[in-house]
Amino acid sequence: MKFYKVLQNIDMDKENIVIIIITGKNIGSKLILSDNEIIYTNNEKVDWNKYIDYITNIKERKKDNVITIGDEKIYFEYLRAANKVVVCGAGHISIPIIKMCKLLDLHTTVIDDRPKFANNAIIAKADKVICEPFADALDKIKGDSSTFFIIVTRGHRYDKSCLQSIVNKENAYIGMIGSKVRVAKVLNSLEEEGIEREKLNKVYTPIGLKIGAETPAEISVAIMAQIIDVKNKELKSSNYSDEIINNILDIKYKNIPKAMVTIVSRRGSAPREVGTKMVVLKDGTMFGTIGGGCAESNLRQKAFSCIENNKCQLVKVDMTGRESEEEGMICGGIIEVFIEPIK
Repeated sequence: MKFYKVLQNIDMDKENIVIIIITGKNIGSKLILSDNEIIYTNNEKVDWNKYIDYITNIKERKKDNVITIGDEKIYFEYLRAANKVVVCGAGHISIPIIKMCKLLDLHTTVIDDRPKFANNAIIAKADKVICEPFADALDKIKGDSSTFFIIVTRGHRYDKSCLQSIVNKENAYIGMIGSKVRVAKVLNSLEEEGIEREKLNKVYTPIGLKIGAETPAEISVAIMAQIIDVKNKELKSSNYSDEIINNILDIKYKNIPKAMVTIVSRRGSAPREVGTKMVVLKDGTMFGTIGGGCAESNLRQKAFSCIENNKCQLVKVDMTGRESEEEGMICGGIIEVFIEPIK
């Protein structure tokens, strides 16, 4: 469990890399590298320097991958903070946004200075609701490369206040609702007050993908579609979500044997990306998903076997053949999955 305790407390402002040996005599050996410093390993006997040197010299950085060194396959992944959404405004567009964020496992903070509307956000199950003036609330939110800001307030003066507070924060995305005229007024006003035009031009506005959205629900879909598009093109999801780490370390699951299931490579139209994780407990409980369907069910059974035998396993799942079609696996890709007992 020490590995997950280290992950729970790791400094996400640093470049953190997890290296796992997934084949060979050292299968299951792992290391955490933080700004090129080793902060954890479960096997001191491994010559980690040859793997570290190889990985740190790869030109295409920040991409999780499997490499072969000698007779061993090595999986490495860059740790990323969990994506989160900050919604400024709790009006009629915000409520479906909150509900979609919950479906997408995105931690959602909602800000509104009106108690009635803030309460509506609570009812919609936003993770955090702040009922304060926008500028005051945003002063308490740091922002980072995994934070998506959505500005959907009730008027352009509130939009301006929010954007003024947000635009200089680190962010993954800033989107602001409004007509072209209203948006132009806000942006021009902020430029006159000294904010660089280059930063203002990066704001997604009018917000949302162009799908002809008209109703609040449709506009919310357009906004969330744009966020998904940005997230999947430019960023990646968190490798080890708070849900997964917290449940692994939760005292109520302490004595239940469990296994981690991780997609380490994929080809074709596999349902989930490299780094996607699922935890399987011996009692049948699962946290996370690697795509559902027959493939997930089969891997769940293999996870039970790994738990029983206390052994790691690299599994190839082919979803391209006739047998896969008959079982309903229609994605048509091939994935490699590493299964390891959690110790």
